[in-house]
Parts: sequence; C-alpha cells; structure tokens
Amino acid sequence: MWTRKDMLGLNDLTKEEILQILTLANEMKPIIDNRALSTNSLKDTSIVSLFYENSTRTKMSFALASKYLGATFSDLGINTSSVAKGESLIDTGVTLDQMGTDIIIMRHGMTGAPHILAKNVKASVVSGGDGTNEHPTQGLLDLFTIMESKKNFEGLKVAIIGDIMHSRVARSNIFGLTKLGAKVVLSGPTTLVSKGLEVLGAEVNNNVKAAVKDADVVMGLRVQLERQKGGMFPDLREYAQLFGVDKKVLDLAKEDALLMHPGPVNRGVELTSEIIDGKQSAINIQVKNGVAVRMALLTLLAQARKI
Repeated sequence: MWTRKDMLGLNDLTKEEILQILTLANEMKPIIDNRALSTNSLKDTSIVSLFYENSTRTKMSFALASKYLGATFSDLGINTSSVAKGESLIDTGVTLDQMGTDIIIMRHGMTGAPHILAKNVKASVVSGGDGTNEHPTQGLLDLFTIMESKKNFEGLKVAIIGDIMHSRVARSNIFGLTKLGAKVVLSGPTTLVSKGLEVLGAEVNNNVKAAVKDADVVMGLRVQLERQKGGMFPDLREYAQLFGVDKKVLDLAKEDALLMHPGPVNRGVELTSEIIDGKQSAINIQVKNGVAVRMALLTLLAQARKI
C-alpha cells in the first residue's frame, strides 16, 4: 500500500516502492492507445501544475495523465500569476491549498524547492524537476522503458553520457537504477563528469567508448547550451566529436542495446540523427511511457490521501 504524501525524489524511495509504480504503470499504459479504457477514478481529484521553468514533455504528460483518469487539471501560468508581482513560493502554494488543490506538480530552478513547498501545504507535491537535484518522474519513466525491454535490472550495464554535473535526470536514474541492481557508468568531459560523482553510486569513465562497451542501455543527456558561456568545453563541434554518440560508438554496446534520451535532443551533438531515428532508439517510447508512469503515480498519491 502506498502511504507517501509527496513524490520528491527517487533517492527517498525503496526498491519495492519503485517497482510498485512501474507495475501499475504497465497496467495503465493501454489507456493511452485505447481511450475507451479511460476511467473516472480520479474524478474528485484537483491537480495543478506550477512550473517556474519551461516544459513540454513533463507538463503535458501530467495533463494527459490527469485527463485519462478523470481528474481536473489546471496550469498556473507563472508569468500571468501573482508570482510576477512578487508572491513567494510558499504563499502561492498555500493559496492553491485553500482552493482545494489535491496535488501540485512543481518544477523550479532552485534545488530543494519542492521539499520546502511540501512541508507547508496539505496538498501532495510532485517534483517535476528541481535545480540540479532530481527529476523523479523522468527517472521512473526511464526505468519503466528499460523494464519493458530488458525485463530485469539485475546485472544490467547502463551508460549515461553527457552533462552529468547539471543533470537532475542523471541523479534520479542513478538512484533508481542502482537500487534495482543495475550498474551505472557515467561519461563525458571531465568538466561535466568528475570522479566526485562516484559518491552517487555510479562509476565514472571519461572515455565514452570504454563507457559504452558492452552496455545494455546507452542514455544520452542534453548538453545544456545555456551553460556554454561557462566554458565547460570549447565548442559543440568538438564536444560531438569527442563525446557524442554515433553508430560506431553505439555498435560498441551490446547488439540489443537500448538507446535513450530524456529530450529535447540536440541532434548531431549528443546523438546523431541516424541512431535517434534507428531501430535501437526508445526515445519516442519514453515519451509515451511518461504518461503511463504519471498516471500510476497520480493514482497512488490520490489513494494515499484517502487513508
């Protein structure tokens, strides 16, 4: 039985809780393709998205997940809300609380912001990504995608390539994958993938080819172009040559290796179009699985609120 009020990170969850979400997501995924299976199981649940940063996949998949379950979904446009007048995060959350909101989906540039909100509202808070901390629902949908393909996590080698230092996606994946028994290898330029990241439970190998060798899953991460001004690497062309994944690099992984990326992808930088659109790519499947995972999570949180 699910008893948690909030979903703030995979680092907080047990292996059993992660598997509970993935199992329910598997049951709910058919609804996406067959709307006749949609339910009104959350018809009395009010869900609000509170995104201080831009989003396409996360926000829309939560909106559609809510719709397929019969919940009421509203998006608080930050630029047209009282936040633009200087209203604090807590005051905004308490206001939503008083309006009868059951679940708040939140993205914020400050690490720990969802944790602060969760402590100050009665509503359940779901992190849609906070600073460079975690992006738990992206981690869950990635785990679900791997589970569908590989069935079991024990002994899998997962290579994650790219800007690990600034990636909340990477952190959630590391926490989830290692709890489920997979080995995670991180790779990229030393300025973005330092040995210090091994404290998270992963191995670091800055040689991309060595990291990808015999991997069961290869995951690219977005080069955060907005950080280019920080001089993390000389230029995108050099990054693509040294740390990008193309077919030759992907061929070093196992023959049935899965190619993943949380999106949006900078084509020709992190991954080439040839492999993005190739038979090993699960990038579009990840998008669909995001809806299934978020349906499962919303269901569990709503159920816990009734206990």
